[in-house]
Amino acid sequence: MITKRKGHLWLYAVLTVAVVAVIAPFVWMVLGSFKSEGELRQVPPTWLPESASLDNYRQLFSRLDFTTYFTNSIIVAVVVVAGNLLFCSMLGYALALLEFPGKRPLFAVVMATLMIPGVVTFVPLFVLVANAGLINSLPGLILPFLVTPFGVFLMRQFFLGLPRDLLDAGRVDGAGELRIFAQIFLPLAGPALATLGILTFLGSWNNFLWPLVVAQTEDHYTLPVALALYSVGQNSTQYGLLLAGSTVVLAPVLLVFLIFQRRFIEGIATTGIK
Repeated sequence: MITKRKGHLWLYAVLTVAVVAVIAPFVWMVLGSFKSEGELRQVPPTWLPESASLDNYRQLFSRLDFTTYFTNSIIVAVVVVAGNLLFCSMLGYALALLEFPGKRPLFAVVMATLMIPGVVTFVPLFVLVANAGLINSLPGLILPFLVTPFGVFLMRQFFLGLPRDLLDAGRVDGAGELRIFAQIFLPLAGPALATLGILTFLGSWNNFLWPLVVAQTEDHYTLPVALALYSVGQNSTQYGLLLAGSTVVLAPVLLVFLIFQRRFIEGIATTGIK
């Protein structure tokens, strides 16, 4: 019994250290956003601000066309999430429950695409977008990410776990494939859709490299791009402005996760993703 308690104490100690290691950078970021530039650069550094101030946030909102950048980020993230929820669920449903020629090769292509690093396809994707005349436009930021191989795989795994009898029952009742998908299987996919939505929103909201290359004028910048470009002063990075902007960028992601936290955990548990 004593040995078991000691084991639990060691487990709690390790988990506590892990939680502190994960949370500490975020706490430092939020507290640092209220510090002056001199205080951020002093040695040794301090955790709590000596004189908390909102100057970094005032400077952030005065220097940036925040409304435009925030609107661009919201539009891109929402449309990308909606596209992934619709198209990934449709393709995942087809690969899991329907029989058609080329099904296995198609799934093999999806898995192969999943294993290819995004940097490998970055240049070809940019060439395609440029040839389509979508450079420096919101469609150019959105279209390449409307369907992701991870989303297809996630939804396929979820639909494989549902009873196939539901599909047969729908067909016996005379329902078409689209109606079976929309009215029977899609309402049951809430946890998986929440998981896919959160992960897609997180990736789209924090995406930096692609908007940096495609958005070439300020009216098409997203928040991460604008923050990175405007936090650099004449001689050095303005860390207070950077930390304040990072806090603002983090807030919507944290809010979305807190709202859908239960669905997210349930989705991870029911899709076979470990």
